[in-house]
Amino acid sequence: MRIYISVDMEGVTGLVDADDVQPGGRDYERGRLMMAEDVNAAIRGAVAAGATEITVNDAHGPMRNLLPESLHPAARLIRGKPKQMLMLEGLAPEHDAAVFVGYHSRAGALGVLSHSFMGHEIEDMWLDGRAVGEIGLAHATAAAIGVPVTVLTGDDCACTEMTEWDASVTTVAVKYARDRFTADLRPAEEARAAIENAVAASLSAPPKVPVVAAAPATLTVRWQSASVASTLLGIPGVTLADTRTVQAQGTVPGLYRLFGVWMRVAASLTNQPPYC
Repeated sequence: MRIYISVDMEGVTGLVDADDVQPGGRDYERGRLMMAEDVNAAIRGAVAAGATEITVNDAHGPMRNLLPESLHPAARLIRGKPKQMLMLEGLAPEHDAAVFVGYHSRAGALGVLSHSFMGHEIEDMWLDGRAVGEIGLAHATAAAIGVPVTVLTGDDCACTEMTEWDASVTTVAVKYARDRFTADLRPAEEARAAIENAVAASLSAPPKVPVVAAAPATLTVRWQSASVASTLLGIPGVTLADTRTVQAQGTVPGLYRLFGVWMRVAASLTNQPPYC
């Protein structure tokens, strides 16, 4: 059984502020260790369920937050950037299931550290007209690749967003949002035990392979800057919905990869790196 784990940071146990998740922040070093403990709990759950191969993708910000020596030895780590497939780098049809650890809610939600990929630069996103953030877009891409998402961990808002997108995914709330930078924290040992148990239980039976429509999908992104939208028109297949909103059609994995290009262009124009 081959398991893929994508690990973000804003939804990790105990973390609530930019200083917890951004390199150079006063609590970042502690935050990256907390990140490792959450993913190690997921790895232990996968091992308990019989996983023979586990791939972990460091999916947050610079994508080199996880210290290799802090990771459970049963897993291989994909670390660094750029990554053509962003938060899903290395995911392949050969994987039997995907687990999302430390994810957060989309831009506009009142979840802990909520945003969509680029902090304040992305105002909103839609996939086939359905509001989407990092959770929905990653889930849809994994499904299109043929890999079911079985567990997501994060704050309660992230869990609700996942359930609204796909109610079959098991969610584990490790904290409860009181505002964007405030949370009621679940005790760390309790949260990690819940992650381990949820992953083990979700993998105890073969996950169902998702059925995905063959028709092309449409990805739409509204930026804060009209300059970003105008510049992206130079990419073949990109059209304007309004002065700040671009869209493109294609397969969902192809759109996910294309979106990574959009983010790199936006970063060059706004001097704001992709965040995730």
